[in-house]
Amino acid sequence: MARMFHLVGVAALGLIMTGCVSQEKYNALKLDREALAVQLGQAQANERAARAEADILKNQIASLGQNSGNFEGLINNLNSENATLRAQLNELNAKYAEAINRPLGGTALPAALTNELSAFAAQNPDLVEFDAARGIVKFKSDVTFATGSAELQPKAREVIGRFAGILNSANASSYELLVAGHTDNARVSNPATIAAGHKDNWYLSSHRAISVGSALQSQNVSPQRIGVVGYADQRPVASNASEAGKAQNRRVEVLILPTQIRGGESTVASPGQAAPGTAQPRRNKDATVGTDPRSPFNK
Repeated sequence: MARMFHLVGVAALGLIMTGCVSQEKYNALKLDREALAVQLGQAQANERAARAEADILKNQIASLGQNSGNFEGLINNLNSENATLRAQLNELNAKYAEAINRPLGGTALPAALTNELSAFAAQNPDLVEFDAARGIVKFKSDVTFATGSAELQPKAREVIGRFAGILNSANASSYELLVAGHTDNARVSNPATIAAGHKDNWYLSSHRAISVGSALQSQNVSPQRIGVVGYADQRPVASNASEAGKAQNRRVEVLILPTQIRGGESTVASPGQAAPGTAQPRRNKDATVGTDPRSPFNK
């Protein structure tokens, strides 16, 4: 291109010197020369930019090679953390299944605690049910939360405060607790619900269970006693074919487990045995964060 530029200049000079070219042809040749000069400059700029990009890519590749060991370490850490979370979730699922499958007849908890929880449910029938055979306190989601929300209603927060008083009493203060969220089978579709972070029923059930667990902690129930899990619509207690059945399935359960915390280990207590007064640290308090992060109840 530089040679072409030179030849055009020589040709123009020669034509001028011989007097055999018009002013128009001279001007045209001059414009061609200027256009070629612009093209040459642009080509040189493109070449410089390409070289700079190549240098950047080389540096990035070199950096990746140097950090490959760090990435492998991060992957190994994530795999280890995932395995720990899976083990914790399996433990929560096993405890839930054990509580749900307790045989009907009799009571799962000591008589004094059973009587206290029965009275508590009788005082709040619109909000609470108590399953004495399994030791489960159920909060009805349609009253506990607004539609599509995981925010506790004021009355629900007040009732949970009274419930926390029972859990902190001498009859119950060292029992482990499992807070389980459930929904019906209707899909989450309200844009406002999704925008609030409740992307589907897994999220909604988990977020509502977390809200109840957090409210208990705010009332001085030790977080080391609490596990939280969301089951979406996977564990219905009634048919979803009717609105009444769906309403029963929208619930947050608090399972009072027949295990006690002693010196960092869970020990099984018999139904007639009262729980000691002081909760001891749990083996891993991170187990309070349970489950597949997917969603709350009524949409």
